[in-house]
Amino acid sequence: MGETKFVLLLCFFAAAISTIRAEDPYLFFTWNVSYGTIAPLGVPQQGILINGQFPGPNINSTTNNNVVVNVFNNLDEPFLLTWSGIQHRKNSWQDGTLGTMCPIPPKTNYTYHFQVKDQIGSYIYYATTAMHRAAGAFGGLRVNSRLLIPVPYADPEDDYTVLIGDWYTKSHSTLRKFLDGGRALGRPDGVLINGKSAKGDGKDKPLFSMKPGKTYKYRICNVGLKNSLNFRIQGHTMKLVEMEGSHTVQNTYQSLDVHVGQCFSVLVTADQKPKDYLMVASTRFTKSVLTGKGLISYTNGKGPASPEIPEAPVGWAWSLNQFRTFRWNLTSSAARPNPQGSYHYGAINITRTIKLVNTASKVDGKLRYAVNGISHIDPLTPLKLAEYYRATEKVFKYDIISDSPPAKDADKVTMAPNVLNMTFRNFVEIIFENHEKSIQSWHLDGYSFFAVAIEPGRWNPERRKNYNLLDAVSRHTVQVFPKSWAAILLTFDNAGMWNIRSELAERRYLGQQLYASILSPARSLRDEYNIPDNSLLCGVVKGMPKPPPYSI
Repeated sequence: MGETKFVLLLCFFAAAISTIRAEDPYLFFTWNVSYGTIAPLGVPQQGILINGQFPGPNINSTTNNNVVVNVFNNLDEPFLLTWSGIQHRKNSWQDGTLGTMCPIPPKTNYTYHFQVKDQIGSYIYYATTAMHRAAGAFGGLRVNSRLLIPVPYADPEDDYTVLIGDWYTKSHSTLRKFLDGGRALGRPDGVLINGKSAKGDGKDKPLFSMKPGKTYKYRICNVGLKNSLNFRIQGHTMKLVEMEGSHTVQNTYQSLDVHVGQCFSVLVTADQKPKDYLMVASTRFTKSVLTGKGLISYTNGKGPASPEIPEAPVGWAWSLNQFRTFRWNLTSSAARPNPQGSYHYGAINITRTIKLVNTASKVDGKLRYAVNGISHIDPLTPLKLAEYYRATEKVFKYDIISDSPPAKDADKVTMAPNVLNMTFRNFVEIIFENHEKSIQSWHLDGYSFFAVAIEPGRWNPERRKNYNLLDAVSRHTVQVFPKSWAAILLTFDNAGMWNIRSELAERRYLGQQLYASILSPARSLRDEYNIPDNSLLCGVVKGMPKPPPYSI
């Protein structure tokens, strides 16, 4: 072998070894999704289990890990999971909504592959098909900071996931029939904490244990269907340290309002008399209050928990004031070593303002929810696939929704796929305006955004004077109180098709959602990945030749 060829060969092997070493670690999961009988409120009902578990398994990952989840659908109907809050950079193919993916047919499997790229924090996953979320099919997803990147607090003794949510004893299929028939879901039957509700009869098993003097991290997420919940722990305060992927200023709270789809991480120190204590989650903004309880036990505890439950706050003004105390920690590192506040979002010019107003109305005598007069329906062909295969004219039209609610025919509702065409890398202001008497909770896939204001009344440009343009928390959900508005700012720099939805299950199911299409003009792998080889095809794109792939 000539010397030149030998040197080239050595260079090739060195590059190959470097590539292997440079790739981020992989986590592999195999999940079997099946029906099973559960009775979290004492009434036997059909639940949806993942590997026989309710709630589903917790995913414990670290920043930049590759997560591979092989999902076997053993149900009798199609199924999908979304990874709420995971940004899927350049990869909306794995987002798990009906606008981006074909659902997994019964008795088949699909393997998700996504990277928790440049993220930390507490998240959840849940089913997006039908009303499967009402039967279980949800769980916690944590992204830990890499060891090289310090977090702004000492390592806790242990790290606990707390999934709180309202619960119906009616089956998911019955609830779906209600909605399909034009009825609302009505009042839930109870509140669960990690799929259980303590009875307080002395026979409850502790959900968590704490050693005296030690500090623990609790990741509290609302996985329910419609109710905001107030969370508190008897005799203990909570120090807020992280919210939906951002380290926060570490304020201390007696209780926290957790709206549907939201996650908070708090530190709790076992500094009370060694015995049992109750964690409590109760409904907010409802005529009658439903309460769920869970037991925490000190390891050397002697004595049962007190039957006296700490009182919850009343009214939504308290909740609004609590929101105003949430601040981004500008001095801590996030998933990268640079400080969180090094991105000065408040100094960027807004290029587009979109005002979204939610409404409830009847169409042909049936309940529908709409945004700016458009009530979304999912076509048989996922929007992203139609776009990629250049078959949009057969599936949907862009921009049938306007950037502000219609001035005329405000009660008119159009049922259609709802897709906003966004300009790649534009800095956009979105206003969620709620004219109704009930609280809303909005979520955006693929991004985090700056929740700069929530205020009573109607929005107008003068209200920008009230924006927090310095240290608003970067997050992926925002609540909107009755007769109020919320403003968020973000750069649409993640190419793909991304869902903007109500986290209230009946509202999402009956049309209160839309999609943002962000296309890179370059059609380059620098901006977006090609469709995965294992992607399921359905609708009009099934059998169509695959388009030319993106390249660098």
